[in-house]
Amino acid sequence: MARVRYGARTEDEIRAARTASSRLPDIWSTGVVAVWESDPDAVAAVLPPPLKPAGDSLVRANISRVDLPGYPLGAGSVAVSAVHDGQSGWYPLVMPMTHERALIGGREVFGEPKKLGEVTVERDGLVVRAALARHGIAFVEVRGAVDSVLPLPEPVEKVDFYFKFLPAVDGEGFDADPVLVHCVRNEKVRKLERITGDVVLRESMYDPVADLPVRRVVEITIGEKTTDQRGRVAERVSAEALLPYIHQRYDDPQQILDGPPAGSV
Repeated sequence: MARVRYGARTEDEIRAARTASSRLPDIWSTGVVAVWESDPDAVAAVLPPPLKPAGDSLVRANISRVDLPGYPLGAGSVAVSAVHDGQSGWYPLVMPMTHERALIGGREVFGEPKKLGEVTVERDGLVVRAALARHGIAFVEVRGAVDSVLPLPEPVEKVDFYFKFLPAVDGEGFDADPVLVHCVRNEKVRKLERITGDVVLRESMYDPVADLPVRRVVEITIGEKTTDQRGRVAERVSAEALLPYIHQRYDDPQQILDGPPAGSV
């Protein structure tokens, strides 16, 4: 009988897949990073407990092009600074990805708030434009010109915070207690330049980052970097406390109840 591809994989096949994924070479991306000071109350309002404001009220937009062989990828995020149990990091609110493969793994394994979207990184000489868009709206756009080359930073460890959860089958809460994930990334940079420019936030009912206004641009850079990542469950969190924030993950919170009609396939 020909192999049934939906059938079970052998232990050797599973082991080989794990080994291959652990031996991936460095993958370099070209990306624009913009950091700005925002309204402290607005930043605090988007943080589910037990995350707390970091005290600097920063917002970071990361907009990157990853030149994977035969599989170019656009990847981005908008995150706010936060602290958990003494650990400083970033809490991403939305992470647009241009391909489903990059979206699924991050959402299911780490709880990343990834969504399909459009990611643009353009450079013409010194002029740079980068944007994140969904539903036809470029809700974040960074524009400017390169004005200097920056010294390369030492490799650094960065932490992002994610909440991993499954909405309950019956529509009431969650199927199990949500967990707070610390995702640790080791970042290496091989090129870095400063940009003089601005950050434009556009109104979007689906991605309302315009609620985090630009009070002062801290820095805008463009660079080439590579990162690896690993995650750990930091703690189980209160379902009751997290429930008011799960709309952050969806364009329409009602879609988590959108199962197929009875008898459909």
